[in-house]
Amino acid sequence: QIIDGRYHTPCGHFVSMSTRVQDCLRPNCLFSRRHMHPIAQGCKSQSCVRLMALPVKNPIRLSPSVCSSCQIGGPVAVGAMKS
Repeated sequence: QIIDGRYHTPCGHFVSMSTRVQDCLRPNCLFSRRHMHPIAQGCKSQSCVRLMALPVKNPIRLSPSVCSSCQIGGPVAVGAMKS
């Protein structure tokens, strides 16, 4: 899953604008259309990936101002992009 959004450089917050799903195309991933084992009965292979990766934040806009949450009175659950 890829989240496109605006990154506010002064406060480090990321505000999502749109979301899209992209296939990883790995044969050992349960969520890929290229998965090599039948999943109708449930894949029993220990080598297959069973968990989705965390969404990737893709900053398509850079904003030189603080986000609206920080302007109102302090950061709330917006999602800082800092690692």
